[in-house]
Amino acid sequence: MVDFRDIGEHGAADSILVELAREIAAVILTTDRDYYHTLPHQFPDHAGVIVIAVKQPNRAAILERLEWLLQHVDGDQLRGRAIQLRDKTWIARPPLQESTDAGAP
Repeated sequence: MVDFRDIGEHGAADSILVELAREIAAVILTTDRDYYHTLPHQFPDHAGVIVIAVKQPNRAAILERLEWLLQHVDGDQLRGRAIQLRDKTWIARPPLQESTDAGAP
């Protein structure tokens, strides 16, 4: 896991963050809801984007949603996909295959 804040890239332009993530084939984890809508269009060859979009984004809520995702979605399905995890629902773009057992939490 790489925290861009630890390598001096906190607040960097999206293009820089995406390029750094591409170099190490990293999935981007963020609470910035704009990433769900914009990043897949601007950078279609990303390793994946997970947006935690909960009403109170504290450590416990973020980890709970991320844990749910890891239990229900195969990591191979993240490449090129943006997933937004909300308090009680989630959405993926492009949608996950019908056979995925990824119902609402």
